[in-house]
Amino acid sequence: MRGFLRGILIFLLGGTLGAVFGVGLGFFLFPFVFPPPPGTDQLSEAERTRLVATGSFLHVDPSDPIHYGRGRVSVYERTLFLEPDFEVGPGPAFHVYLVPKEKIRSSGDLGDAMFVDLGGLRAFKGSQRYALPAGLTLANYPSVVIWCERFGVLIAPADLTFTTGTQARPQ
Repeated sequence: MRGFLRGILIFLLGGTLGAVFGVGLGFFLFPFVFPPPPGTDQLSEAERTRLVATGSFLHVDPSDPIHYGRGRVSVYERTLFLEPDFEVGPGPAFHVYLVPKEKIRSSGDLGDAMFVDLGGLRAFKGSQRYALPAGLTLANYPSVVIWCERFGVLIAPADLTFTTGTQARPQ
């Protein structure tokens, strides 16, 4: 009888641990196995106002094959546009941030910066547009980053180069 109860206890404990591990692994692998379709957003004429800044996403740690980014970003007066060549490695809960610091190269570089969250990333590749909040002084935000909110990890930064007439303010 004792062996039977011990067997039931081991079975229940193993089943519980296996289920927890399986669900956790599922959350991690889901974006890799079932990625959203590529973004195909286009800018309307109203959004295609004056170009304020451009940049390119960087793969800051070449030894990390999971956290990478590439492609271009364009910032207009009212819209941030991830260009058609944009791509990041898949993962959970990615967001697009405007950051008031230059040269973000690691998760620690973001620190306690008062970034502007433009919303969740809708696709891991392709063009996407994000509305900028009214009254935002773009010159105060020389970086765009893709950030994983779930794990607090930098995925890809882009340093912005401002067009003539718009200069980044010193930090």
